[in-house]
Amino acid sequence: MNSICVFCGSRSGANPIYREKATHVGHILAKKGLKLVYGAGKVGLMGAVADAMLDKGGEVVGVIPQFLVDKEVAHDGINELIIVESMHERKQKMTKMADAFLILPGGIGTMEEFFEVYTWGQLGLHQKPIGILNVGSYYDLMIQFLNHTVGQGFMSQSTKDIVFTDTNPEALLRKMRSYKAPDIDKLLNIERT
Repeated sequence: MNSICVFCGSRSGANPIYREKATHVGHILAKKGLKLVYGAGKVGLMGAVADAMLDKGGEVVGVIPQFLVDKEVAHDGINELIIVESMHERKQKMTKMADAFLILPGGIGTMEEFFEVYTWGQLGLHQKPIGILNVGSYYDLMIQFLNHTVGQGFMSQSTKDIVFTDTNPEALLRKMRSYKAPDIDKLLNIERT
């Protein structure tokens, strides 16, 4: 694992711990020599992770669509800024560039990014680890929902298990490093009629 894509909020959130933990994550990633791939924002948790990486000499690559550059939200101090045409192209580029995905607190954009890479992992379109850093219990309800989805028969336990969760970033990164992609046929287990 050499590069990690971080999905997180363009806002800092209501609880100061979200920004504190985003900064801590940036420091950890830089210390471990991992390259950060992210959405190129200079605001919110996105900006906090990138700034923390840069403060510790880490390498930061941002991918952003032109319309967000036009709104002046692109971070101009990162190592590499890649400008694309659409949000979809942004996600594709970030997914290709990263060896793993780390999810920090965020809004609907973060949720959409998480569920897309999760679905792609289930379908075998990538074999990369996905980790949710559950800062301040932010993701408790989503984790409960994923368990509920398994319980109601809409997802296998094996599919749920391709996502790691933890409250400690170092422990989460260790879990992600140990990831072995499962057999895709077992994950899909599509009902045939």
